[in-house]
Amino acid sequence: MQEVRSVILAAGKGTRMKSEHPKVATLLKGKPLIHYVLDSIYSSGIKTSYVVVGYKKEIVINLCKHYPNIHFVEQKEQLGTGHALLSSEEELHNYQGQLLVACGDVPLITKNSFSDLIDFHSKEGNEVTVLSCDFPDPKGYGRIIRNEHKLIEAIVEEKDSNNEQKKINEINTGTYVFESPKVFSDLKSINKENAQGEYYLPDLIKIAIKNNKKAGAFKLVNYLESSGVNSPDDLSRLELLMNEGKIAI
Repeated sequence: MQEVRSVILAAGKGTRMKSEHPKVATLLKGKPLIHYVLDSIYSSGIKTSYVVVGYKKEIVINLCKHYPNIHFVEQKEQLGTGHALLSSEEELHNYQGQLLVACGDVPLITKNSFSDLIDFHSKEGNEVTVLSCDFPDPKGYGRIIRNEHKLIEAIVEEKDSNNEQKKINEINTGTYVFESPKVFSDLKSINKENAQGEYYLPDLIKIAIKNNKKAGAFKLVNYLESSGVNSPDDLSRLELLMNEGKIAI
């Protein structure tokens, strides 16, 4: 079986959290958000992880350094998710295998969902696979664009989407599987001609399709797993979901 490693994006400040701590250090039921992510990833069978740190990196490193085979890479500038992954190239340039990329502020994705995503990626022979879900209120999320054959064509960010695309409920959870080291050369061909002037990981879907490679989207069974934390309200909502047993993590 091909080796899988993970990269967790954890460099952000999280301004809307109204806290001086890194966002991934925020406590959910007494446990840092990033611990939920790492616990599920390691439980899924992945043995080596890389955490992309930035804002107050020492706090994140101290929180995570007890995990086995864990490495830390610094994103010195906040230039988007694509740039965050590219920050790990030096550590991973000799690694040939699959790369699971997850967000440190999306704590409820289960070990089974990570495993199922990786299995789907392998079985389909994809170069890029995104974890998606049907979200009842998709505002603010990137939309999954599929063609008439239900195959993924692109991911369009909310700020770059037109009125028709905004009606789509299938969203990008920010979780992917890529092939290393190929992903790093593809990242270097991304441009940042978009509403935020950043390098987006979803652009790797377009690149794969343009190069006649397979790209796919694997849909979560329970869309609630995709819930991220961007504000104190989000944090309260996730705690309620857990207390009500709507998510088992």
